[in-house]
Parts: sequence; structure tokens; C-alpha cells
Amino acid sequence: MPAPLVENAPAKVNLTLRVLGRRDDGYHEIESLVAFADWGDRLTLMPDSELALAVSGPRTGQAGAGADNLVLRAARALAARIPGIKLGGFNLEKKLPVAAGLGGGSADAAAALRLIARANDLPPGDPHLYEAARATGADVPVCLDPRPRLMRGIGEKLSEPLILPPLPAVLVNPGTALATKQVFAAWTPAAEPSGPFDLAAANGSGAEEFLHTLGAQANDLEAAAIKLAPVIAEVLAGLRALSGCRLARMSGSGATCFGLFSSAAEARAAAKIVQSQNPNWWVRACALG
Repeated sequence: MPAPLVENAPAKVNLTLRVLGRRDDGYHEIESLVAFADWGDRLTLMPDSELALAVSGPRTGQAGAGADNLVLRAARALAARIPGIKLGGFNLEKKLPVAAGLGGGSADAAAALRLIARANDLPPGDPHLYEAARATGADVPVCLDPRPRLMRGIGEKLSEPLILPPLPAVLVNPGTALATKQVFAAWTPAAEPSGPFDLAAANGSGAEEFLHTLGAQANDLEAAAIKLAPVIAEVLAGLRALSGCRLARMSGSGATCFGLFSSAAEARAAAKIVQSQNPNWWVRACALG
């Protein structure tokens, strides 16, 4: 039997999120600066086995191993575009909370596509991979090559990879799952919306300049999410009160919030404080990039 292949599926963090309006097809046009954590799920593929998915890890009960799991949907989407491609059996070690604004399912799907590509000697830039990613979910394309980018449209329009300064961070989820569709439905345009993200100013800038650029932006879904889950406001207030926190914001459409710190040591210390005060919350110190 071929040796198993392994890919990490890092958490996706939306550092900014502008909602530009609702389209005729029901989707919303967005602009979002995306970074990835150095922590997330882990996906293993046994090539030449029957297509299947087993889930393990601390979030097993939340992930689900049914036919609608994005890992299997991505595999089937790629197989539909490349007849005769070899698939296999997947094992997903699920660590990320579900429906949390961290793109866990999308990251898993993208990891599945990378694994199948490796098993079949497909180049990373094969257009079938992007087509399958787009067919699987709006956030899957940006997770296919998990590097910082600005995403537009419904997630299918991606900038070239960006160079960001080191971003020590703390991710906090209070255990509240929020459906993306539900949050977008509750969204209303801001009275004073933020302007377009200054890509030129952010790309390759130092930490202080980047934080200044980032601070001028927002997550337009934050107010809608707080209406649905008021505990998010509590999470944000707690992060902003921590020593060394430079900026705190919600990620994506879920309840996970992030705090950015000047050093990894400050982030680790802050994570310990949050976890000790809220033992039932999911808390993780990490680096974003």
C-alpha cells in the first residue's frame, strides 16, 4: 500500500471584512484580508483506498463524517473534473471549532484537494484544483494555497500572496456556533462604512504601519453577529482589556475573535488569562501570517 500523505489545514482568520452589498443570486460581495494561523486541523489520505472519511480529535462530534462533509464534497468535485483520478480514504483530526468564523471546513476541503493532487502528481497550479475548490465552497479557493491574500467577490477573486509582519495572536471562541447565512441575513449597511483596504500600504509594511492600516478597517458582520450572540461583545471587551492587546476583532461570520499582540510571549500570557477566567471557552495562542 502507498504510504499515507498528510496535510495541515490551518485556521483562516479574516483580519478585515467589508460587505459591499447583496447580489441578485443571494450571495454578498465582500472584501476581506485573510491570514492563516500556524495551527489547525490535520488531514491524512490513504491513496488507492475507497473514498471515505473518518474523523478523530477533540472536535469529532462537531465535524460530522457524512456525505456533506466538505472533504468528501471537494474530492467528488475534483473527480468530476478529472475522470479516472485516484482518490482514497481520509482521516480528519478535527481541532478547530465548527461554524466559528475560522474556515475550518474550507481549510479541510482545500487540504483534501492538495492531498489528491500529490497522490496523482498534479501540479499545485492545475486549474482543476481551483475549479473544484470554487465548486465546494466560497472560502475554499483562498485556503487552497494558505498564504495571506485579499479576497473579493464571494471569495473567488484572490490577490497575489501578501507579505505581512509577524502577528502574534490569541483566538477565542465562546462555544457559540453561528451559521454564515444567518449572520449575513442580519447584516445592515453601516452608516459610515470603511473604505477599500490599502493593499499597497499593507503589503511588506512593518508591524506599526500594518496595525495602523488594519485599525482603519472593520468586520462589517460584527454588529449582526453580536445581535445573534451577545457573548461576542464580551469576548471582544475581554481581549481589549488585556495587557499588550493592540487590536481585537471578530473573524469572518463566526463567534471567534482574535487579539493581536506585540510579542508571542504577550499572546501566550494573554491566552492563559482568558482560559483561566473562561474555562469552557476555546482559546489558542498562535501566530498569523
